Amino acid sequence: MTVRLLTNIGRLWTGVELISNAAIVMHDGIIVWVGPAADLPQSIPGVIDHIADAEIDNAGGALVTPGLIDAHTHPVYAGNRFAEISARSDGASQSDIVAAGGGVASTVTVTRGTDPWTLCNDVRDRLRHWLLWGTTTVEAKTGYHLTRDGELADVRLLRSLEEEPGMPRLHVTFFAAHAVPPEYFGRHRDYVQAVGSWLGDAAQAGADGVDVYCDNRQFTTEDARWLLSLGRSVGLKTRLHACSKPRHGAVRMAADLQCDSVDLLHETDDEDVLALAKTATPVVVCPTASLSERREPPVRTLLDHRVPVALGTDHNPAQSGTTMMSLIVCMAIGLYRMSVLEALRAATVGGAQALGLTDRGVIAPGRAADVVQWDADHEGAFAWAYGLKAMRVWRDGEPIR
Repeated sequence: MTVRLLTNIGRLWTGVELISNAAIVMHDGIIVWVGPAADLPQSIPGVIDHIADAEIDNAGGALVTPGLIDAHTHPVYAGNRFAEISARSDGASQSDIVAAGGGVASTVTVTRGTDPWTLCNDVRDRLRHWLLWGTTTVEAKTGYHLTRDGELADVRLLRSLEEEPGMPRLHVTFFAAHAVPPEYFGRHRDYVQAVGSWLGDAAQAGADGVDVYCDNRQFTTEDARWLLSLGRSVGLKTRLHACSKPRHGAVRMAADLQCDSVDLLHETDDEDVLALAKTATPVVVCPTASLSERREPPVRTLLDHRVPVALGTDHNPAQSGTTMMSLIVCMAIGLYRMSVLEALRAATVGGAQALGLTDRGVIAPGRAADVVQWDADHEGAFAWAYGLKAMRVWRDGEPIR
């Protein structure tokens, strides 16, 4: 395997510390050495006898970070909802939009009617953009077929795309509990039971986790507890769209279950924060959703209570079309009053924590060689560029062309 030396790094954010004038040695898909360039060894036992024989990539004094991690996305869908988005901006309520044929059900209808080849190409193009923008790991949810066969096919689709060249790593989340489909109208409980019966198949198909949209208009806290507990019993990591008001107890239920992540948290209170702090349950926040909903989670309070925080684009057809985690970092700095390094940590280390991944998010020996060189010489550029450009991306130690 090629030994690759990335040198002349002006500033390196490892996920733990900043190092000036740094170097990284990558081999067989992992980091084998990192530190100040002045300390670069002449050989690395078991890896290379003469470091001068390594393939050299010159960062030209640029900023380098771990590959970013997007901890919340919905990339498997067909069509768009631009008309609905326009109507919402003009004051239409959610009930108005649903009455006009919009909402999740409209995307479900279009996605079900799209041939698998076209859907695959659409998803492939989206995932490719994530990687080119410096995101090397993407949490990717299903949730727009809402049938057993359709949701399982989406899991297999994501797994097959991950194996293609130029794709990010994927953490696949089974999200059949996104909404109750039209054919189950008036039979909410039947659909919950059906989703529960699919979870074992989802795990076998390659899903990593299960998510439930916990809201008084979709799935209740009791529904979520049952589905998440069942998902955990078949080996799935547990996630929760905690969109309901505090009185419904969704966040505290998720903390009690010690879910792998609790996402969004636009409706929460101090008791929720304390419950999360006691269990160190990671929280995923999405600035695009906060802007769309005109509500924001108590990020500063969460950080002050040492709750792990991760960031996500919340890419979906109704609210957020971005695949740029560098934009999300910038938005988090402004909207949530995070420091640059707090936001970068949330987009790297925090994302790894939320997805239960121990092999990435940090540039350190033994970790995955997922590395990004940015079009800047200082991390402060993330707060200025509103979408800092990734100049070069390495996944598994190999440059993405």
